[in-house]
Amino acid sequence: MSHSPDPDEDGLDTTPAPQPVFHVEQALLGALLLDPRRLGDVTGISADSFSTATHAALFAAINALPPPDPVEHTKNATWLTKVLAASREQARGLTASYLHTLIQVCPWPRHAPAYARMVEAEHARRRLRAAAEHLLQTVHDTSLPHPIQTVLAEADALAAIVDDIASRFPPRAGVLPRTPASPPASAPDYVEAAEEEQLLLATATARPADVESVRWLLPEDFTQPLHAGLWQCLTTLVRRQEPVDPVTILWEAQQRGLLHNTSEPSDVLRLLSEPAGSVEHWSQRALMRSLLATADHAGRRIEAYADDPTNTPFQLVTGARRSLADIGAICTRWQHATGHPLSHRPQITPTTRAGPPIRRTPAASQPPVRPAAVRAAFGRTP
Repeated sequence: MSHSPDPDEDGLDTTPAPQPVFHVEQALLGALLLDPRRLGDVTGISADSFSTATHAALFAAINALPPPDPVEHTKNATWLTKVLAASREQARGLTASYLHTLIQVCPWPRHAPAYARMVEAEHARRRLRAAAEHLLQTVHDTSLPHPIQTVLAEADALAAIVDDIASRFPPRAGVLPRTPASPPASAPDYVEAAEEEQLLLATATARPADVESVRWLLPEDFTQPLHAGLWQCLTTLVRRQEPVDPVTILWEAQQRGLLHNTSEPSDVLRLLSEPAGSVEHWSQRALMRSLLATADHAGRRIEAYADDPTNTPFQLVTGARRSLADIGAICTRWQHATGHPLSHRPQITPTTRAGPPIRRTPAASQPPVRPAAVRAAFGRTP
């Protein structure tokens, strides 16, 4: 049974080569088939840790069946036959020849703990990526009745996975992810955001006394650079207790170099002269949009980290925690803005020290026993 098929003769239908973890899984399963005692040395993984259904079914069968007597295992293939039968309940296409392949490709059964650690590391990468992908799907789900609460719940679930990965892999100093932060996949539609930001600026200009109650809104929450700059001008005038109206804000904008060829003074005056609604309402809308954008950017960065196979599990933890900290910071401001506590942790405290996972005492190191039944049934050369 081939697991690295060659391209078809016409060259049009090609199958990607298996990733390194596929070969690691093969080596681990081969070790356990050759020497089932090695299962006692393997911790930190389960059937879900494997990248294919066939490998998952095999590991589940090996883990569920009582281990054979070591002497009997060298004489017959009874236990291997049971493993094959149990595995086929979940993976019907599994054949005896594939067990032969696993046994052939295992370099050293005594290296089973190292192989298991590699499988665990790759599973951590897949878990992190899946959680980040789910966060992104939630961010862009327009049907959610309470988008902020739902998104932050997903961010909290992602943070829990990061914490679990950190507990499994000891930290190392100075191990930042090598993957650069990824930009948004596509430019969002800023039309509605721009309109609401204009209403906020105009309403705050008409009611500057209300600006003090929305100090949690920052310039970076705006989607348009001009709007962010005008908000800085407005809040600066309020803080100085100077007169606030469209003209004074326009003058402050000129002093800050905000006016250029695309920002005509008359357009700025018109923008600041059409108030509607309340400052608090439009400010919360701007902050909500900023929170969702921050969650989107964090999710994409974590996806990029997880997609880079050069990043170790702890590098993934470091990068993910930095990204989630951005969500935590704006989450705190959202809580101040709404007065409602949220389930999401506002700050994620990095693990500064964690020991390696507890492992059972391994069996005494012995040369691998090549059962005679294995050699007879699967053609293993001593």
